[in-house]
Amino acid sequence: MKIQTIDRAAAQAWLAKRPGLVALGAGVLSATGFEPLRLWPVTLAMLALFMQLLWRARDRREAARIGYAFGLGQFTVGLNWIAHAFTFQDAMPHWLGYPAILLLSFYLAFYPAMAALIGWQLGRGRAQLFALFLGCAWLLTEYLRATMFTGFPWNPLGVIWLGTGVDQLAIAIGTYGLGLVAMLAAGALWWAAHRQWRPAAMVTGGLVLVALLGTLRAGQVGAPAEGSGVAIRVVQPNINQNEKYDPQLEELNFRRLSALTGAPGAAPRLVFWPEAAVPAILDMEPAWRARIASLLGPGDLLMLGGDKFHFRERDGIMDANVLEGANNSLWVMDARGALLGRYDKAHLVPYGEYLPMRSLLSGIGLARLVPGDIDFWPGPGPRTLDLPGAQGRPSLRMAVQICYEIVFSGQIIDRANRPDFIFNPSNDAWFGTWGPPQHLAQARLRGIEEGLPVIRSTPTGISALVDAAGHVVAAIPHGAAGAFDARLPVATRPTPFARWGNILPLTLAAMLIVSGVAIGRRNR
Repeated sequence: MKIQTIDRAAAQAWLAKRPGLVALGAGVLSATGFEPLRLWPVTLAMLALFMQLLWRARDRREAARIGYAFGLGQFTVGLNWIAHAFTFQDAMPHWLGYPAILLLSFYLAFYPAMAALIGWQLGRGRAQLFALFLGCAWLLTEYLRATMFTGFPWNPLGVIWLGTGVDQLAIAIGTYGLGLVAMLAAGALWWAAHRQWRPAAMVTGGLVLVALLGTLRAGQVGAPAEGSGVAIRVVQPNINQNEKYDPQLEELNFRRLSALTGAPGAAPRLVFWPEAAVPAILDMEPAWRARIASLLGPGDLLMLGGDKFHFRERDGIMDANVLEGANNSLWVMDARGALLGRYDKAHLVPYGEYLPMRSLLSGIGLARLVPGDIDFWPGPGPRTLDLPGAQGRPSLRMAVQICYEIVFSGQIIDRANRPDFIFNPSNDAWFGTWGPPQHLAQARLRGIEEGLPVIRSTPTGISALVDAAGHVVAAIPHGAAGAFDARLPVATRPTPFARWGNILPLTLAAMLIVSGVAIGRRNR
């Protein structure tokens, strides 16, 4: 007993002297709860340790440093796939990818630092409310991370709940609300360590109940009987990033897409190709359209990515020699080669689809990670495309989010014109091995939040069909060529989140903070 007391005192002394270093290590380990490792209990344990470090912080400055160190560790490990993107751009040294991860993490860590500062300020001396305040602060700062400076909401904390049943809470409180729930779950561990049995038991019991009810709901929503009967085919050609823009491989790449599209069947299909599937200017090259349309049956529709170019116009006459800009677009094509609709990507990737401060950065040798010197232009935002019916197939409404756009919770559909499903054409070929499963996980959360099935088609994976409960109904593994046929799952009724978006979790956080402050003052 004496030895245990000495060891515990020594450990506490060691923690007190090195809180930043311990927080950094806790942040590193917390990243294992995300895809592809999915060790979410480790994340909860590291969050509980993070809370203990904050609880012992002597002042605001130390609290902020602890939060910053924790965030730095988590982001540096979780975003390791970004380094892989630099291996496809010979205009910049490939080793620059690792400093880029650190620089981005140095910025992103300010948000956990802000959450730690708010949580410490509101919760100091209030053990029974400390985890609640920190969780609310985390929710608010994750939302800020998703919206400030064009936003970068990759790997929100709530994604660790996927597949546990707790994830179904996203129908009301969204992804950022799930982050608050994760903080409360970690808080239960922290409260138990501090012998605060009542809040620990209440949170634990609540989580068990939520997980059971969520699992029940997910089973009902994902039932096979709820398929709508619309036939879909999703294509993954396994065209790597270094092959995608090689003119010598253009014919081979098209043959891959053609073979995987398959022969038309008796029933009309919806066929899905990846982002930037062909190097054609579809609205200006009828020969390309005819070539692609020859793969389709009479009632088939093809959804495919392709750029929309904008040339200079003078007095209403286009100058094809002067390219001013482009859109990263998704086109809808029928079997006649007619283009029935287009969506232009709105959330563009800095350094990927455009170079910020181009005049300055290009002067010192920096370039976009994707080949090309012309920046993409952003589209107007979420819209719903109408897909006409044919040969017994009903007309449908489709929302489109191209690649990275799908990670923006609450910003992906036109709420005034609710779609029947979401299509997420993507190019994850430059995302390494950790990026694609993380990308799919966030797409699955969008399906739960909005109560809509999600279809993903990517060049190298992971292509998938996700139902409205976030289940992966069908998928093609990363790094494999293939295609799958499936029936489109039906959407649920609009969820509370689908109606109100992030107003709900933000209002919840604000109400909990106000209530917690009022309870704390009354108890004093």
